[in-house]
Amino acid sequence: MKLTAQKIEEIAKLARLDLTEKEKTLYADQLSAVLDYVEQLNEVNTDNVPETCQVTGLKNVTRADEPVTCDDDTRAKIIAAFPEKLDKVLKVKAVFESTSE
Repeated sequence: MKLTAQKIEEIAKLARLDLTEKEKTLYADQLSAVLDYVEQLNEVNTDNVPETCQVTGLKNVTRADEPVTCDDDTRAKIIAAFPEKLDKVLKVKAVFESTSE
């Protein structure tokens, strides 16, 4: 599968990469070679191969997510130790940023 420079530009934009013309040509050739190699997998007969999501036999160990009450003394200590606060509210950095695109 031969990738065009235009397709590389689209991929670079999605990845937020600023590529030079030389890089676009280089990556077009390299990614095309990788996709050609992966395309060979379509020729492998997998009819009798069971689906596998993991092969180690390990399982996730989880616990129930149960709320725990916090007494007033503990709550006061947490609030006192927190670097930024407004009364009883803990102030944290924003998790999401808004973008205007």
